[in-house]
Amino acid sequence: MRSFRLYVGLVAVFGMIAVGCGVPQEKYDADIAALKAEIEKTRGELGQTNAALESMRTEKEGLEQQLKGLNAELARIASESSEYARLAAAAKKRMETFRKMLERFRSMVESGKLKIKIVNNKMLVEMASAILFPSGSAKLSDEGEEALTEVAGILATITDRNFQVAGHTDNVPIKNKRFKSNWSLSAARAVAVVRHLIENGVAMENLSAAGYAETQPAASNDDAEGKAQNRRIEIVLQPNLDELPDLSSLESMIE
Repeated sequence: MRSFRLYVGLVAVFGMIAVGCGVPQEKYDADIAALKAEIEKTRGELGQTNAALESMRTEKEGLEQQLKGLNAELARIASESSEYARLAAAAKKRMETFRKMLERFRSMVESGKLKIKIVNNKMLVEMASAILFPSGSAKLSDEGEEALTEVAGILATITDRNFQVAGHTDNVPIKNKRFKSNWSLSAARAVAVVRHLIENGVAMENLSAAGYAETQPAASNDDAEGKAQNRRIEIVLQPNLDELPDLSSLESMIE
């Protein structure tokens, strides 16, 4: 804009000088036309410069937005890396606990008194109901008490873990004076096991009991062998809170 004004001023001055000096009209007109052409050229260049500046301004804003997005992504990655490191450390600790439990239960596994399984990423001790209880009963047999006493001696040494005792049945309905359904039988058996574990040194606060009836079969109920596998007690090693995913980011959604 400043250059444009300068050229206009030059035209006016040149015109006055030309008139005052007696310059021929043809030369005067030609010079004026040349100056006007130069002015138009400068105006075009100025427009191009302004367009380039606007383009650069838009590009700068776009780059700033990209930078903001990249910074947010870097922050997210850093947060995820920290969470992955925490979960990896928890997983390592959990695997070490699993390994120690396997070693302690090895003799009982080899003797056929129980099985060790990993189900839904949880370690569990599985004991057949036939070893622990008479048919249709929630009173521990002598053999069952002996086996559970041995189990209690191992669980009592694991003080930083919680255990859930889960009772399971096959799909054959039960209905007698004490148990109206498989729900009540499975729950009563779980409570009986918990009670015996507590009596033999396992901390009460580390135990819970649950009855699942026939809802979580370990095998098909189509034959006697499958039904026998489904009648069982499971002692499930529960994950610690520091091994669970961090859900603190969801707090704002429930407040």
